[in-house]
Amino acid sequence: MYVMTLHRSSIGKKVIMAVTGLIWIGYVVVHMYGNLKAFLGAEYFNTYAEDLRGIGAPIFGHLHLLIIARTVLIAAILLHIWAAYTLYQQAQHARPTNYVVKKHVQAKYASLTMRYGGVALLIFLIYHLMHLTWGMPVAPGGFVRGEPYQNLVNGFQFLPATLLYLIGSIALGFHLYHGTWSMFQTLGLNNKNTETPIRALALGLGVLIPVGFALVPLSVVFGIIR
Repeated sequence: MYVMTLHRSSIGKKVIMAVTGLIWIGYVVVHMYGNLKAFLGAEYFNTYAEDLRGIGAPIFGHLHLLIIARTVLIAAILLHIWAAYTLYQQAQHARPTNYVVKKHVQAKYASLTMRYGGVALLIFLIYHLMHLTWGMPVAPGGFVRGEPYQNLVNGFQFLPATLLYLIGSIALGFHLYHGTWSMFQTLGLNNKNTETPIRALALGLGVLIPVGFALVPLSVVFGIIR
């Protein structure tokens, strides 16, 4: 019964944010690792990208597991956004009176980073899908179906696209750091014995994942990947 009404309480919404955030943390780790395969050359990267369509075979048919994964990711991000927005609305309604002087020093830095960084990440995610998944003309260089390596190289040779990816990586880093910390706190796993390793894990994810994502576009710009 409690599970059915979980979404109605602030604690329930925070749990939803924590669980959906964990799903996306797992995804970005795997996605970053996959991107780094571009350093192994065009043939290897293209084969890897094509093999993703058949992952889970023979238990799952062609594209079946990939479609399931995409469905879970879409559901997770929609629930994450919904929970974040409704929690923000609750916080606003709990303090309806505006201060004459708005003191930013009293605002929680992590909360502001998560809120605006989350919006920036959503915009970046849409651009990323348009750029390298849907093949929409958001950057020069062209898009060829079935040639992910060449699309990647063509896309990041356009400097504004590279800069946007670097900004997105930085936003991801802050979101991962504060989000990982908040996730463990929400799930009740943050105490005096676990604080140091959790802080180290949050910092590691907040630094290593964005650096891993940034390596590929920077390598294209500097001619390492071409």
